Amino acid sequence: MGKKPLVNPYLPSWEYIPDGEPYVFDGRVYVYGSHDRFNGHVFCMNDYVCWSAPVDDLGSWRYEGVIYRKEQDPRNREGYACLYAPDVTVGPDGRYYLYYVLDKENIVSVAVCDTPAGQYEFYGYVHDAQGGLLGERPGDEPQFDPGVLTEGDKTYMYTGFCWYWNTDRHGPMVTVLDKDMLTIIEEPVFIAPSAPYSHGSGYEGHEFFEASSIRKRGDTYYFIYSSIRFCELCYAVSDCPTGGFRYGGVIVANDDTNIDTYKPAERPMYFGGNNHGSMVEIEGQWYIFYHRHTNGTAFSRQGCVEKIEFAPDGTIPQVEMTSCGGTPLPGAGEYPGYIACALFLQDESIRNVGGAWMDARFPKITQDGRDGDEEPGFVCNLMDGATAGYKYFDCRGVRAVTLKTRGYADGCVAVKTAWNGEALCRIPVKKTNIWTVSDTVECPIPDGVQALYFTFEGSGAVSLGSFTLHT
Repeated sequence: MGKKPLVNPYLPSWEYIPDGEPYVFDGRVYVYGSHDRFNGHVFCMNDYVCWSAPVDDLGSWRYEGVIYRKEQDPRNREGYACLYAPDVTVGPDGRYYLYYVLDKENIVSVAVCDTPAGQYEFYGYVHDAQGGLLGERPGDEPQFDPGVLTEGDKTYMYTGFCWYWNTDRHGPMVTVLDKDMLTIIEEPVFIAPSAPYSHGSGYEGHEFFEASSIRKRGDTYYFIYSSIRFCELCYAVSDCPTGGFRYGGVIVANDDTNIDTYKPAERPMYFGGNNHGSMVEIEGQWYIFYHRHTNGTAFSRQGCVEKIEFAPDGTIPQVEMTSCGGTPLPGAGEYPGYIACALFLQDESIRNVGGAWMDARFPKITQDGRDGDEEPGFVCNLMDGATAGYKYFDCRGVRAVTLKTRGYADGCVAVKTAWNGEALCRIPVKKTNIWTVSDTVECPIPDGVQALYFTFEGSGAVSLGSFTLHT
């Protein structure tokens, strides 16, 4: 069997793993994240699970199972608190250490395992030499979203959460831990400003909000974080892990704002929400892992990935949000509707920002069934003027298109190669409450790397299960 192409989301459409922290261990890529619930009512309702893939086949992900349950933490024996975004590092003893913060707690918990994706066991809480828990001592700022990096016998732990109006939160902090992975040997210091303290810093407009992550490339440390614009993953750089970080830019935004190559820079193409992720080098290529929002809420997020490049000076140009993770998909065959990287309305006064994902007028990606049911995802609620967009396909001789749709709708779907372009063809949709394949409609798509946009024109609302490109 040949390798599967990488698509976004990279995990099955019924899996909801945001806050992804990717690592390469022994020839496989492992992704650690929190675990949302389909139709969940808050963030991170499920236990930690892990997925992995061969480094040379990023389209073939394997479920590694539950690696840690929320009830394993001594402060959460009843399971009332959720497990927020974790990170993993390999300690000096070769074991794997999982750092996390529980919902409504201000301290950092640690679990440990002998293998990357085995059964982690609770290990302890980050504390000082006197036993005081970081986050509960007088003068401590609350701990949140730990990102960790181990070098030699030291582990650098980056934490923090700062609303843009919080004057009592000063920014992300780094705390240095001893080789036991728990004991503080260097007290927290702030490495970047929160919004109230950013004047003249170079971070203005992109100040720290949450989602601390840390990576090292060559001799440069990259601190990755979510900015006060929520949808952005930004980065700062330094040649020292404990200070001197300078704002670098935006790596990716989960609404594609700032991108001006195919649309106006500030026009969102997807409903932006909070973002969290990090970067990793796989077989000589660097990637950024991030997440998108689905199901018309903030609480069913899915992991996505894009290729990134480094300029000679070490900066990272912002990358587009795509359906393909950076390598165009073959321009032939059937593709699921849920890999849409653009969802928007014709009326630009209704923007895909703020709480727009809650707006009943917007299309959304969802699934049938309940959480855990292996039901394929699809785009629903495509009303008049609503568009689902897909980037990119390497088209060679595409002559026709068919759609698989359902819904009580009268109208057609216009197929375009630009978000505001002219229709190459229009495909009538049938009024039906079961998935139905349309007639095959002649629709020559120009050869080359193309985006595809499907805009519904008519009354009612239609769901898009898949589309097929015929050569």
